[in-house]
Amino acid sequence: MTIIKTFNRAILTAAISLALASTSLYAADHEAKDAQKSHDAVDAHKLYEENCASCHASDHGGFLAPALNSATLKGRSPTALRTIVMTGSFDTLMPPFYGKLSDTEIRALVSHLQATPKLPNPPWTINDMKASLKIYTDEKKLPNKPSYQIGSLDDLIGVAARGKYGRGEGSKAVFINSKTHQKIGEIKTGTAAHIIDYNPVNQRWAYIKTDTAEIFKVDLYTMQAVRSIKTGYNGPGLGVSRDGKYLMAGSFVPHNAVILNADTLEPLKTFELEGVDPDGKMVSSDSGMIIGTPYADIFAIALENAGQVWVVDLKGDFPVTKITDVGRHLHDAFLTHKGRKLMIAAYDDNKVTAIDLQDRKIIKKLDAGCVPHLGGGAAVKVDGRTLGFGTNFGTCDKTVVSVWDLDKMEVIKQVPVSGGTESPAAHANAPYVAVDIISKDRRARTVQLIDKKSLEVVKTLDVGGHAYFPEYSADGKFLYISAGYSGDEVVVYDSHTLQKVASIPMESPAGIFSHGRVKYMTRGLLPDETEK
Repeated sequence: MTIIKTFNRAILTAAISLALASTSLYAADHEAKDAQKSHDAVDAHKLYEENCASCHASDHGGFLAPALNSATLKGRSPTALRTIVMTGSFDTLMPPFYGKLSDTEIRALVSHLQATPKLPNPPWTINDMKASLKIYTDEKKLPNKPSYQIGSLDDLIGVAARGKYGRGEGSKAVFINSKTHQKIGEIKTGTAAHIIDYNPVNQRWAYIKTDTAEIFKVDLYTMQAVRSIKTGYNGPGLGVSRDGKYLMAGSFVPHNAVILNADTLEPLKTFELEGVDPDGKMVSSDSGMIIGTPYADIFAIALENAGQVWVVDLKGDFPVTKITDVGRHLHDAFLTHKGRKLMIAAYDDNKVTAIDLQDRKIIKKLDAGCVPHLGGGAAVKVDGRTLGFGTNFGTCDKTVVSVWDLDKMEVIKQVPVSGGTESPAAHANAPYVAVDIISKDRRARTVQLIDKKSLEVVKTLDVGGHAYFPEYSADGKFLYISAGYSGDEVVVYDSHTLQKVASIPMESPAGIFSHGRVKYMTRGLLPDETEK
């Protein structure tokens, strides 16, 4: 991708003049020229790509973090922006860059941000993907059983560690034995790991997707990456088909998705993500959730900005059925009813839309609090009912967890919680549904426990750091929670007594993914539990 770098020379010159006002005109002139030469020598776009783009997006349009471009930063003081870069942003993923970047680099970076518009959607073609494919080892020579002691691979817990700066040595996927709480292995990913998924047919394979849209195929028997491919610039969307033959990956930058051979990571077909949104506008769209289902040989993918869900059949040329008017700003989802029904969050509508994947139509739109965020989803069986739980970012005064009867598709309760929430976790053998609190104060240290039967908050855990992404072990005996930002550890609790039993250090841990997910499909349901 070729980008013309521009610098706001007027701002730079004014800043230099102010800084040198007390010196002689001769000295000011020469120092300004020296500073300009140093500034021009900095590749500011490269600085952005290496330090900012994994969160703010390669097109400057925003991803996990806000957009940084000439429009969004218009009128902002360069001094204030440099201060944020140096000190970081409190209680977010942004660390201080003082000491990592020089003053000259920070000044060049801020000038670049204030002068650069949101860039056009950059191309990343199927040929680019093929050229990025890397093979690290001969899979034929791999052993036929794990090289370490473990009772069942379902006991593995994978943690997506972002690393302090979203890249570098701390960026990796860490795998833990949830019986012993000991690290088994780690896969270095270079940039922040975001999603870990598992092959439902062959237990040895896992797939890691990073914020910079790279996918690593991992051999869990030897804890090593065997292949990788770059499917775009930014975007975490990833799904595995029920037969373990295909992956589907989606991107924020560029606006496309691709189906890959799960064995070789060879790209098979790309899809341009565009369509008419609920307001009648033709738009190009980010990729939201991608999910495979045990119900059928299909993928479902959300077009965030177009308000559509596409159902892709895994046959022939991968035909697409488009379900429109699903909602505004679609994001994450979970499955119910043996994978036939899809519950998907519509941020801007404050709704969760239920979709029948067999009939390929909308069933109902359910109330879901303020800016619903479903995470990996959670569902439990209580008194003959299947209940689903939906967390909410809570950007209004009403912070609740929505509870739905998934058989009748109706709201049965909205449970008051202490702040916005991001990701629920449940297990059939654990008494509580855990939700993480994401408010920007001390509440962000906490996870609240909702009793399955009373549907009331009965306990608040002070985990430390920024506590988020709870996940139960495959047997339900332990609750794993990331304590990121300032915590830098994964904390483990007994799921019944809620006593802390272990702490596993790592750099900025985020999402936690049990290998057991491939069996129970929706967190909280056992494999043999039937649904209507």
